Amino acid sequence: MGPNLRVITLNLWGTEPPLTQRLDLALRQLRALAPDVICLQEVRPLDGKSGRTTADVIADALGMAMHYAVAVEWEDGAHAKLPAGQEGIAILARSIRTTRVMPLPEPRPADARVLLSAEVDSEGGPIWIHTTHLHYRLDDGLARERQVLAIDEAIRSERTNESAPQVLCGDFNATPDSDEMRFLRGLTTLGGRRTHFQDSWLRLHRECSAGDGPEQGITWSSENQFTRPLRSLDIDRRIDYVYVTSRKKDGRGTVHVSKVVLTEREGEGENAICASDHYGVLADIQVMPNVSAI
Repeated sequence: MGPNLRVITLNLWGTEPPLTQRLDLALRQLRALAPDVICLQEVRPLDGKSGRTTADVIADALGMAMHYAVAVEWEDGAHAKLPAGQEGIAILARSIRTTRVMPLPEPRPADARVLLSAEVDSEGGPIWIHTTHLHYRLDDGLARERQVLAIDEAIRSERTNESAPQVLCGDFNATPDSDEMRFLRGLTTLGGRRTHFQDSWLRLHRECSAGDGPEQGITWSSENQFTRPLRSLDIDRRIDYVYVTSRKKDGRGTVHVSKVVLTEREGEGENAICASDHYGVLADIQVMPNVSAI
């Protein structure tokens, strides 16, 4: 660690095959990127039901602490005709002090969502990391609005140390021009409220309508063959984010680096695979005050 905290978020795509090859590919890239914190969505037990999860595999291999929160469990045939199982989200860090889990509005059979929060150690002192995974359907905007309102309220309640930034990561299943994402950036009102978070990627890059690759911030990409079975959900969208609370006068909360990561492919042509059907997002966030401000 240093003056900046390196955070990566990634939707891990459950236990879809080829799982061992995908996890190995993810680990190779994560080791090279050396994150301090990793937020994972679509985490599932390796046996599909309970016990050791895909997040455990990554945490053990990287020597990180991990907390996994179950978001939903289902019976045989209740979720895409899958056998009984569960799915959740996880936070990995060098050190985790405490965790909290909050159910989000609009739960559905086999499709409930939660906010997982963890207080982690950094060079600038303990800070709160939050991760979530919102409803995915293209017409789920109203549900996602209710979910981000609940998330914002929960994060506001954690602001016990106003000088420390807080980080919100995840797969929001919404593009930057949606009301739910504009609300988080302080650009529109929801539920009679306003808030403000920095969109780490947008802080350092301009939105661009041309192109469809990671250089445009795209995380759900037609370049990734794993997205092809779900083209009805619209491909080539930026739907994974690292948000940071507003910058402080002393520099804390400044985003110094933000980029799309975990884009590496293994194999050739139609057989080439990525670590997941999503790409990840990395952000380096300043957690210590500028020397000149002390």
